[in-house]
Amino acid sequence: MPKLKTHKGTSKRIKITGTGKLTRSRAFGNHMLAKKGKGRKRAIKTTAVVRGAMIQNVKRALGI
Repeated sequence: MPKLKTHKGTSKRIKITGTGKLTRSRAFGNHMLAKKGKGRKRAIKTTAVVRGAMIQNVKRALGI
């Protein structure tokens, strides 16, 4: 069976932590920020952990 290619779009968006968790950036932080509150914008800046059924899909895309 041939090797699976890494999905480059996924590899640019998701990083693997030292413990093996998958981190991603949050959406809605690029434009129209004037109408969003300060707390909301701070929350958007933080990274999030990939959870649930998406972990399986992302790992397959990354070739892990």
